[in-house]
Amino acid sequence: MAVTKTHPAECILPVLNAGHRIFGENRVQEAKSKWPELRRCYADIELHLIGPLQTNKVHDAIALFNVIHTLDRSKLAEALKREMQKAGRVVRLFVQVNTGEEPQKAGIAPKEAVAFARHCRDRLGLPVIGMMCIPPLNEEPALHFALLNQLAKEAGLECLSMGMSDDFETAIRFGATHVRVGTAIFGPREG
Repeated sequence: MAVTKTHPAECILPVLNAGHRIFGENRVQEAKSKWPELRRCYADIELHLIGPLQTNKVHDAIALFNVIHTLDRSKLAEALKREMQKAGRVVRLFVQVNTGEEPQKAGIAPKEAVAFARHCRDRLGLPVIGMMCIPPLNEEPALHFALLNQLAKEAGLECLSMGMSDDFETAIRFGATHVRVGTAIFGPREG
């Protein structure tokens, strides 16, 4: 997916005009400010939330996004379920796994990921389709991609959201179905 965080609509238009339709945003508020207008002209856009989601933003997230990659706690799972039922809208979900167990990063611990994914899918009835990770900057990403692939298989999930501009080729070798590429398409982020 083409990651457009911090890039204004005028930078996205050439990519839309070239035929690309799958985009990722990091923040609900930023997506709310630019994507409704773009969708008026390009109705077939598929928008993915790839940044952390606070429960107080779930209403807007369900209205805006087709896919959310950052399901990482029970409270959020419950809020997503309630809002999808209320809105009558299904948004596909990825469980975010903190493969490096970094305290500053969101995501569920690897040892809890399979049980959490199964709970969300089987008990809560949420449309969990895969797992997502962001490897630590100072570690070999292949190790984290291999771990995520193993966890997803154990949970019976087919999709893997992993890899960014610098490591997407490695992620693809390890089974990524969704890569998040921004800098390689749009250049360095503004702001």
